[in-house]
Amino acid sequence: MSVAAPSASDIRPVARSQSLKFYGIWVIVAIGLVVLPVIFSSGGSLTSFSLIGIAIIFALSYNILLGQTGLLSFGHAVYYGLGGFAVVHMMNAVAAHGWPLPLPFIPLVGGLGGFCFAAVIGWVMTKRAGTVFAMISLGIGELVASSSLILRSVFGGESGITTDRTALPHMFGWSFGPQIQVYYLIAFWVMIAAIAMYALTRTPFGRICNAVRDNPERVEFIGYDPHVVRYLSYCFAGLFAGIAGGLTAINFEIANSAYLGAVQSGLVLFATFIGGTAYFFGPILGAILVTYLQLGLTSLTTVWQLYFGIIFIGIVMFAPGGIAGILMMHRPLLRAGTLGTVIPSYLLALLPTLVLVGGVILGIETIAHYTASQGEGNVINLFGIPFNATTPSTWIIAIVTTIGGFLVARMTWRRIVEAWDRAARGARDQGYLA
Repeated sequence: MSVAAPSASDIRPVARSQSLKFYGIWVIVAIGLVVLPVIFSSGGSLTSFSLIGIAIIFALSYNILLGQTGLLSFGHAVYYGLGGFAVVHMMNAVAAHGWPLPLPFIPLVGGLGGFCFAAVIGWVMTKRAGTVFAMISLGIGELVASSSLILRSVFGGESGITTDRTALPHMFGWSFGPQIQVYYLIAFWVMIAAIAMYALTRTPFGRICNAVRDNPERVEFIGYDPHVVRYLSYCFAGLFAGIAGGLTAINFEIANSAYLGAVQSGLVLFATFIGGTAYFFGPILGAILVTYLQLGLTSLTTVWQLYFGIIFIGIVMFAPGGIAGILMMHRPLLRAGTLGTVIPSYLLALLPTLVLVGGVILGIETIAHYTASQGEGNVINLFGIPFNATTPSTWIIAIVTTIGGFLVARMTWRRIVEAWDRAARGARDQGYLA
């Protein structure tokens, strides 16, 4: 029995609806970026949104290497930092010589700086992938970071190089002195860079990058050079990382050696992997989460890096697909209508899991405060409840909540697995892959 193939008249409405859905998402995002400062108009909110926007561009640029091409880099901050320094030097030159170059075009200089450096060193670096590439990127990153403290005429030493964004020619009457104007500048470049990077992933070049990531030998068999593909991907990643660094320099009106350091490379690695490298929106989620945690935890605890490490280890061990992977796992269940059978198990596991997390946090903070105070009295204010790091009751509460929360939560997690298996089986029976 033959099945009739869908006609062109049947395919055309489906393609049109998919196209409208695609463009509708971008329009909604653009409207959200415009409306966001209206809802949250405080100076702290605008600063946070600006930093999140920069982190999104930076994480998406890193995912061109890691998620698209399979290149693990430990020195991606080099192009971020060099883009920032290139922008600062250009801004100072424009102000000194009176060149008619408005500020919104300046981030392109940062992108050009990152692209040029990537083009110079990338050909040798991308000859090999895997561990060799990762170690070379780490060496290059440390070399450039240490050189920034030596070449003072270029990098300004430890103090860096400052600039004044209001000294540049104004555009549409905007001096870009107020933070809200800087936010809209960053939001504009977030949209431009995100659309450009998404379009890059949809091109034949983007597909070949995925093929090089998965099986470079087969790519070579069909006539493509994996080295050239990796090199071009590396250059594009440097371009967009330079744009992110340039926006950072514009936002803070300074560029220093911190832009080039290993901490910056580690943060973008965390953001990309935690968000999920398999989906385009994964690094966006990771950038939002990591930036928010960085801004929030630094004012709450002195061991915020430890929490970053715990979250990263947890994602690697239990959710290698990242946040985006977890969300997309639920898509077949949602389409099949079986997701509702899993939600009660989630709610049941929520309370003991929160108790476990609270116990771990209390234990970490107790040890940190006790060590920092060298045994003297030190109060921990956790969730509005004061705890003394030197009293035995605090240690007992931390141990009991951690162990008890884990034991109870483990039983509820088993119920989640059972409910998930039933929901996935129902989704498969309806023709959805789960």
